[in-house]
Amino acid sequence: MPTYSYVCKDCEHAFEIFQSFSDAALTSCPKCSGELRKQFGNLGVTFKGSGFYRTDSQSGSASSSD
Repeated sequence: MPTYSYVCKDCEHAFEIFQSFSDAALTSCPKCSGELRKQFGNLGVTFKGSGFYRTDSQSGSASSSD
């Protein structure tokens, strides 16, 4: 699931939350119930982890040319 960043317009409370693509955007601050705005970085989605394909960043090669 993608991670989204939000900031409250009233109290400036910032937080990240995991949400599905189909989930509605949050609108209310969990601290003060103020209005939230979604923060956008260089990427709209952040992928965190060691890799998404088994062949990513593997050292060496399984096949060699003879």
